[in-house]
Amino acid sequence: MSDDDWFERDGDRTPVDDSPFDDDSTDGALSPFDEDQLDDEPSIDDFEDAFDMSDVSDREDTSGFDTEFESDISRLDLGIDGLDEMILGGIPERSLMVVMGSAGTGKTTFGLQFLNHGLENGEQAVYITLEENAEAIRQAATEKGWPFDTYIGEDRLAIVDLNPIEMANSLTSIRNDLTRLIEDFGADRLVLDSVSLLEMMYNDQAKRRTEVFDFTKSLKQAGVTTMVTSETSDRDPYISKYGIIEYLTDAVFVLQYVRKEFQETRLAVEIQKIRNANHSRETKPYEITGEGISVYQQANIF
Repeated sequence: MSDDDWFERDGDRTPVDDSPFDDDSTDGALSPFDEDQLDDEPSIDDFEDAFDMSDVSDREDTSGFDTEFESDISRLDLGIDGLDEMILGGIPERSLMVVMGSAGTGKTTFGLQFLNHGLENGEQAVYITLEENAEAIRQAATEKGWPFDTYIGEDRLAIVDLNPIEMANSLTSIRNDLTRLIEDFGADRLVLDSVSLLEMMYNDQAKRRTEVFDFTKSLKQAGVTTMVTSETSDRDPYISKYGIIEYLTDAVFVLQYVRKEFQETRLAVEIQKIRNANHSRETKPYEITGEGISVYQQANIF
């Protein structure tokens, strides 16, 4: 596989401190794939090609909420009606957030809506997908009425589609240059969808923890407000698939199905934590419409 074939911006998919985790595994540890299937390790030049470098309020207290967190940290809104009202003062800038949920709960829509809100306000944004190709992401945004094609044409949005196997094999080079690439592009918001596909590339749990820790640390060092998505455990909707990412992020949003006998299945969101920000502790219903996610902040789940 040549460097030029690793990925294209809009095409189809074809130094870090010591980690606090002990790593007793062997190097590499890709699974369930054989590393011999990969011809060459992609170079960082391919990662750069995904980015176009040519041109480079106060809230009132509400029942069920804590008081606003006193801090000089700059804050921003997510762009999701109802959910922003559940966060007093907004999300601290440069936070690393995770949106966790099972299939169909709207994790990808959440990430696209988060980026669109920033782009509407003149920001730069990057979307990295390990699940879909760039065309599918653009189409999903267009169906919601979000003009991602325009933002791409204005060089304010880069959509990067990566094969998770190839990303795992070249993670060190990507991680080491991520800060520079984000700075050169001028990104304010970044979404990675999803971290679960990256985690599953490692058989050994210690290796998995180390790689995810180092990668999330590089995202924080990049100085960009970042959202990653994660599948939840089959056993517990409040735990990520591998039980790692929620401990490494500054904010955790849980999307879940709520089912009761003889009642309609509902979608519900809960804010598990936000560092340096106070927020509602309630579980609130939401729905996914043609215009995105709307949270019914004034309603109860049942």
